[in-house]
Amino acid sequence: MLEAISLLSNALIAGVLLSIAIAIVGSLMLVTRSNYLAASIAHGSYGGVGLALYFGISILLGATLFALALALLLAFLTYKESKRLDILIGVLWAVGMSVGIIFADLTPGYHTDLLSFLFGNILMVPKSDIVFMLFVDIVAGLFLFIYYHHILAVAYDKEFALTRGINVRLIHTLTLLLIALTVVMSIRSIGLILVIALFSIPPYIGEKLTNSFTKMIVVSGFVAFGIITIGLLLAYLFDISATAAIILFGALVFGVVFFKYK
Repeated sequence: MLEAISLLSNALIAGVLLSIAIAIVGSLMLVTRSNYLAASIAHGSYGGVGLALYFGISILLGATLFALALALLLAFLTYKESKRLDILIGVLWAVGMSVGIIFADLTPGYHTDLLSFLFGNILMVPKSDIVFMLFVDIVAGLFLFIYYHHILAVAYDKEFALTRGINVRLIHTLTLLLIALTVVMSIRSIGLILVIALFSIPPYIGEKLTNSFTKMIVVSGFVAFGIITIGLLLAYLFDISATAAIILFGALVFGVVFFKYK
């Protein structure tokens, strides 16, 4: 019983930190229309997991370095918005995952925890990841505080932002780097496959229920924590996967809001 309480309390702490990241970075993804780029980073960063296993280094370190490198590459390739952007993103997505799979295959031994990086388990998030999640939340908060008006200018009218002397390329690059960090912080809790859904649903709901970017961030944070908490409760009551329960409940809430405000 005490062990179950400890796991749930740890999961709730992770849920709070995840909710903050979802509120800030998820909202940035929505207004900058970068969800597809985020999905490419999320899936592609599996390459870092495979490389970390092969070279015997920290999974967190390997995934972080690989995701940041992938974000920089995407920032360089997508700044001019290539006509074949969807194909480019799809190729990088597949290559990253393939690198991870191959290096995991080449690593001696059987790695039972590989699925946890793909699908996550918020009940088993280690304390080291909690510290990293807090660090990423602080970075995200500072980025939003420093570049708030620049972010909005770039998101809603890139040409206007350029005429105002805003470094659009820098904002684009920093946004993708922040997304990369956020993806990595979510690996063990939500998993690379499902992370984009959780980072998309609450901001969408926040956008529909509010009329300003600041309010959208606040509302999406509370919505995210509500979805995570109720998902954890459902997982406990029905003895099912916590991550799947969170995503499915989030999808249910999304469906209700989508059809109501369609």
